Amino acid sequence: MDNNQVSAVRKLQFCAGHRLYEHESKCRHFHGHNYQVFLHAQSSSNSLDQVGRVIDFSILKGRFMPWIEENWDHGFIVWKGDEEAISALQAIPEQKLFLLESNPTAENLALYLLNQVAPKLLADTGVNLTKIVLWETENCFVEVSLSLVK
Repeated sequence: MDNNQVSAVRKLQFCAGHRLYEHESKCRHFHGHNYQVFLHAQSSSNSLDQVGRVIDFSILKGRFMPWIEENWDHGFIVWKGDEEAISALQAIPEQKLFLLESNPTAENLALYLLNQVAPKLLADTGVNLTKIVLWETENCFVEVSLSLVK
């Protein structure tokens, strides 16, 4: 593909609640968002497949949506050290709860998808996720990219 870099981008949506531990304002309270996540995938060989694609968009959806639905969608995402939040949510029968290694900011959710989830879900595809854009509200989003510098 010469020096061109082609990305296939798939948009996914999910709803989740969280709170930001020790946030200085209202985000310290339980609240939720209708998230939109844009997955940017590139071929690890920098070439297109025989059809002329990086990857079929349905494969990105088919790999990521089940994980999102099982772990995050219509549940609460909480930092594993936020004992009060964990205790409160565990008091609700059958409440979906995902414990994150860090405070569940938009930045940390995007980093988790990029660095922890994507490599496992795309391991056999010849494709890498190189960037995630995560919209938390209609006005606020974060963008995280893999660093190509070693």
